[in-house]
Amino acid sequence: QVQLVESGGGLVQAGGSLRLSCAASGRTFSTYNMGWFRQAPGKERDFVAGITWNAGNTYYADSVKGRFTISRDNAKNTVYLQMNSLKPEDTAVYFCATASVMTRTIVNRISSYNYWGQGTQVTVSS
Repeated sequence: QVQLVESGGGLVQAGGSLRLSCAASGRTFSTYNMGWFRQAPGKERDFVAGITWNAGNTYYADSVKGRFTISRDNAKNTVYLQMNSLKPEDTAVYFCATASVMTRTIVNRISSYNYWGQGTQVTVSS
């Protein structure tokens, strides 16, 4: 069993930045591939970014490429999402999740992920 706790959300003006954190329980965090998803009201949960267990590969949705950066610190059992140049359309609840397998083909599929956090709200005002 893995527990994930997201933090760092909040209200920010367009053009601003936020850094989300996802802290994981357990001693095997370094073996987990990790992903970030987001869900806006009335919309489906969408893939944002993914990172493999050793940070050897990172993946991004086209909508955030060049603005968001995913990283991880295995010594702290934490994965991060640095979000720059935020836009009102980035407003959503952001979730982190673990994945047993991560490849470019499946990284954006919800079904690829096993454990999920409770989410953190990000609101970008115009």
